[in-house]
Amino acid sequence: MASKQNIFLVGPMGSGKTTIGKVVAREFGLEFYDSDQELERLTGASVNLIFDVEGEAGFRERETRLLRDLTRKQGVLIATGGGAVTTAENRRLLRQGGLVVWLKTSVAQQLKRLSHDNARPLLQAPDRKARLEALAQQRNPHYHSVADLEFTSPEHHSKLAAQALIRSIQEFREAHDEESAHAKR
Repeated sequence: MASKQNIFLVGPMGSGKTTIGKVVAREFGLEFYDSDQELERLTGASVNLIFDVEGEAGFRERETRLLRDLTRKQGVLIATGGGAVTTAENRRLLRQGGLVVWLKTSVAQQLKRLSHDNARPLLQAPDRKARLEALAQQRNPHYHSVADLEFTSPEHHSKLAAQALIRSIQEFREAHDEESAHAKR
């Protein structure tokens, strides 16, 4: 696998997709995109506003159109929104477009990391823990189904986590290259 192979990070909000993704993209010489930030840049509207005006269904339609464009690019790392895997079309686009890495994290870690976050529409609930647990129950099977590599996001500093993920990706690629070489013999 070439080092310029696209990498897509999936996982729940607060798993570190954006923070870790920027470091990983730099290491592999990939152009970094955060799909939510890119959607905001293109529409001139916040994710919250899109949710308010168009609902989650409208947001997901926009997200799919954006993913269709982004996954066609070469040499990119895309940090997807936490719910991107909820639609079959998005799962197909991710699987076909590159290496999909699931950044796994616990609800306890999410609560800690998102404690001061008031911007995420799906986090606006009286019981954040219950909301995050429900989202995990719904989405984890989808993350698992698209992931080529599952990486548990550690508690420590994001740069250390990014370095650990870089090593995991390199090891995955090396193992995949060996399997491909054996299959050709």
